Amino acid sequence: MLYYAGHGLQLDWRNYMVPVDAKLQDQADIPSQLVDLSRVLEAFKAAGTRMNILVLDACRDNPFDNASATKGLAPIDAPPGTFVAFATAAGNVAEDGDATSANGLYTKYLIEEIKKPGARVEDMFRRVRLQVRQQSKGRQVPSESSSLEEEFSFDRGFARLQAENEGARQARYLAEKADWDRIKASRDVADFYTFMQRYPSGFISEIAQFRVDQLQRSALVPQTSRGGLNTLASGVHRFALGDEFTLVTTDVLTRVATRTAQKVTLATDDRVEINGGEIVYDQMGSLIRDDSGVKDPPMLMVPADISLGKKWRAAFQNRVSGYQANVYADMEVLALENLEIPGARIQTYKVGIDGYVNVSGVSGRFTGTLWIEPRTMRLVRYDRVVRGHSMILDNSSMVMVDYRPARR
Repeated sequence: MLYYAGHGLQLDWRNYMVPVDAKLQDQADIPSQLVDLSRVLEAFKAAGTRMNILVLDACRDNPFDNASATKGLAPIDAPPGTFVAFATAAGNVAEDGDATSANGLYTKYLIEEIKKPGARVEDMFRRVRLQVRQQSKGRQVPSESSSLEEEFSFDRGFARLQAENEGARQARYLAEKADWDRIKASRDVADFYTFMQRYPSGFISEIAQFRVDQLQRSALVPQTSRGGLNTLASGVHRFALGDEFTLVTTDVLTRVATRTAQKVTLATDDRVEINGGEIVYDQMGSLIRDDSGVKDPPMLMVPADISLGKKWRAAFQNRVSGYQANVYADMEVLALENLEIPGARIQTYKVGIDGYVNVSGVSGRFTGTLWIEPRTMRLVRYDRVVRGHSMILDNSSMVMVDYRPARR
């Protein structure tokens, strides 16, 4: 583990730590006098360690005012077995804290959280992020990139991933949902901060994160990636009145394809209606109702934000004609991938999904792949297979074509 608090800057998409004795006269001194963070990651790799953690409370401005100078640090995609934490989001600067504290705002909360027993390292840093954001009123929002393959906590060390039985998972979900039902209509952002502190990696945490971003807009400036990829920020409306698109759904077993034209006929902060209410989403793109039933909470299809290596989970109850199905899913961003769809070639995030469904005590498993277009945060394709009793119950795919956004 490397923890660094001090000055840091980026140049040409490379991040540097500034030694205390550096004497920078011009930009040419940066590579020779500063420490390139890529060397740290290379040292981790060469050491062959089981897991690596890199924590950077070092987000400042490049002091040289030219076309190559950029605010804050450049984003890093964590290599396998590595967790990287930034005091604030890429391209932004961190606050120094106040005169009563020996540490900056980020490190203050990191020290508090690292002492608490039993917390998974990802959950611990999520809680730090929430407290820094809440305290700074959105001026500073930490970020993380994780490619960890094992569970780890600072007090217990490594832990083998344990399969959770359906009963335990159901009980945990119902407790979370009960807390969610008490606050889901709230307009007080503090309610959602409290919920996320309790459930940093819960089944409904992504929806709660989107609500925080709706109620308290981040003051950060989004940074375009090196490849020019812009990602729609969390909390921003993903649907507008008049948006039109067509979904082509194919039954892989029968090869029968169905085209469905869809138009947004209502779009508010909380509700999006398609074709006069035939289908209902929220502004995050989570499905509330369609001809297969009512989803409670909404069926999470796209996360609040997205990056390589991100993992999240979802669960919902689907009610239709007196029956109730309980659905659970774990998702992970696997890669950036160029996707061919009819009439276009687009850059997407490829997401793996693994889950199960229980209907009246009968269980089935499903696996699949989602493709999410980051500029609009829309689900543009999915492939899925549902199995039960050693047979395939559903094998289908969907692709969005002919997307025509309304004039914003």
